[in-house]
Amino acid sequence: MHVFVCQRFVVLVHRLYVKPHLALGGVKSISLNLTISNAGDDAYDTNVYFNFSREVFYINFWQKEEKGISCGLVDLDFLKCSAGFPFMRAQTKYHFAVIFDTSRLSGENDTLQFFVQAKSANPEHKLSDNTLDLSIPLIHETDTMITGVVTPSSFVYGNSIDASRFIQLENMECDFQPLNITVQAINKGPSRLPGSTVDIRIPNRLSGNGADMFHIIETQVAGGRGNCTPHRNPTPCTIPQDKESIFHSIFAFFTKSGRKVLDCDRPGRACMTISCSLGSQLTEEALSIDIKLLLNTEILKRDSSSVIQFVTRGNLQVNERAVEMPNSLPEEITLLFEALHSQEPRGYVVGWIIAISLLVGILIFLLLAVLLWKMGFFRRRYREIIEAEKNRKDSDESWDWMEKNH
Repeated sequence: MHVFVCQRFVVLVHRLYVKPHLALGGVKSISLNLTISNAGDDAYDTNVYFNFSREVFYINFWQKEEKGISCGLVDLDFLKCSAGFPFMRAQTKYHFAVIFDTSRLSGENDTLQFFVQAKSANPEHKLSDNTLDLSIPLIHETDTMITGVVTPSSFVYGNSIDASRFIQLENMECDFQPLNITVQAINKGPSRLPGSTVDIRIPNRLSGNGADMFHIIETQVAGGRGNCTPHRNPTPCTIPQDKESIFHSIFAFFTKSGRKVLDCDRPGRACMTISCSLGSQLTEEALSIDIKLLLNTEILKRDSSSVIQFVTRGNLQVNERAVEMPNSLPEEITLLFEALHSQEPRGYVVGWIIAISLLVGILIFLLLAVLLWKMGFFRRRYREIIEAEKNRKDSDESWDWMEKNH
């Protein structure tokens, strides 16, 4: 500040013992290092005044050299520091620091502000550089984590499964399996979390160009403290057409593979992303996201796998007013649920299997009959057998006559 009559003050905060932002929860106090300079004549009754938020508390002051500086609270948010009473000599500089307690900051405001002004009792003109308006961005230091569960964790599908176990929508022929996904975003502290975003990725297709399998019924954040991006499947009931012949269907039934894994982290996998913006959370507070959705089992029935595993992934990101603590808890989660095929073929496949089995059995029987006929099994020489039997009897009778004569 310039004093054109008697003195000239310049008050500077030449060093602030905090980071470029104030991390709530990690930093318990801040130190404002100031330099007050008198570039004019001796200044009588020089004072430095501090206005600040009532959420911070004055602790103490510190001076590098004994210059007769003293500080005292005028009010809870107003501090007065006297510099070199009764006079601050001309062409002198005073260095001192004021320490404030920030452990009780709520973080409702984006910044912490200090208004600093230097005055003396000398007659002065209007000054321009005897004030400072300090603004410190407030960053919330948090440790967040995410948990979740899918119910049911597995289910059985197939043509032999009773349709009452599934859900049918009005004017639709598809059987839908209901699923509930519940995800919790937890703030472990030490500071309040001003806001966060949770992204949930669900594999939505068996193949890249296939039909969407899921139909979102409802997404809800507990207590209405957030909102999620809406998703709508215009054709929830898609029944793939059988383009293969009956022989391909029979072959697929006997050659069903063990397991297919649908994972959004694998390249080329089509996934549906549900993004939810959450409101502020206190320390140790959890916010739940409930997602109700339907899975079209008609699409699963056309797949050749006996087990289809869905790998759903979620991650949590804090907003720009927060920062994660080093070595914090994981902000990602993996949820698994499985669709198990009943291993029973469709009705017409069963009929064709029986028919083909009978046909094959008849062909085998005929083949064996032909082989036996070729081997002479059915060509017996009955005349030779009768004459041989007659000769054997005549021979036996002659031997009996000879024995009687002897």
